[in-house]
Amino acid sequence: MNQAHLHMVFNHFPIIGLFFGIGILAFGIIRKQTILVNTAYVMFLVCMIMGKATMMTGEGAEEIVEELGISHDIIHEHEEIAETFMKILYALGILSILGLTANLKKHTKATIVSYIVLILAIGSAILSKNVGTSGGEIRHTEIRQNLNNNSALETNHVEDSHNDDH
Repeated sequence: MNQAHLHMVFNHFPIIGLFFGIGILAFGIIRKQTILVNTAYVMFLVCMIMGKATMMTGEGAEEIVEELGISHDIIHEHEEIAETFMKILYALGILSILGLTANLKKHTKATIVSYIVLILAIGSAILSKNVGTSGGEIRHTEIRQNLNNNSALETNHVEDSHNDDH
């Protein structure tokens, strides 16, 4: 299993996990069930860890797909969005730790923390869509917005690299 494969395996959990965590957190807030709120916090922590694992395999994946003729520009765009996403995931992870601590100590501000975490998680989920889409566009040219321009560029780049080999 190479870095590109690991990158694809890891990258789905932070995105999907966020959506499940948001649902669990919202239900826990509505039902006033601390166990559900804490479960969501743990999910967000796992999302942060898996996001970090995804970032750690990104450079290796980049090298592999560049050898396949993929433009560095499209990879760089994905990388920039992913770095912003990770900053928000780190904040979400830290707030989740604070929320867990507040709940365990039965702090009066625990409910406020849960609402802040919910808002940040929703923002993270929105950004995760952009990260996932920009990553998918690297190899799935059919989902690129400017398909005609990118297809022509990619085709020319691949043809040029094949001509260099002969």
